[in-house]
Amino acid sequence: QVQLVESGGGSVEAGGSLRISCAASGFTYSTYYMAWFRQAPGKEREGVAFLDSRGNTNYADSVKGRFTISKDSAKNTLYLQMNSLKPEDTAMYYCAADPYPVVAGDFHYWGHWGQGTQVTVSS
Repeated sequence: QVQLVESGGGSVEAGGSLRISCAASGFTYSTYYMAWFRQAPGKEREGVAFLDSRGNTNYADSVKGRFTISKDSAKNTLYLQMNSLKPEDTAMYYCAADPYPVVAGDFHYWGHWGQGTQVTVSS
């Protein structure tokens, strides 16, 4: 079955960088849409970065220019490089996968999720 396992979260000071990873298995990695979502306490899960099956990327306005989504197909691993981190980036970050999320920005349309990795940015 589809399995997504995130790693690499941690604590960092504002302005710092962090890279989180998502190891994927159980599906044809190259044909799936992949994404990173995040959820802060008391807030709804929001889409941060998206990667379609053709390699096109899209980002939430709040992270554009600071975050980069990428994948290593040989390792079946998705990455999120986060630079110039801000305290408002603090959240649990989740990896998501789906053959075709009809509305990519809405977490309800993604069928597979990892357990999440915590990112905390201090001011």
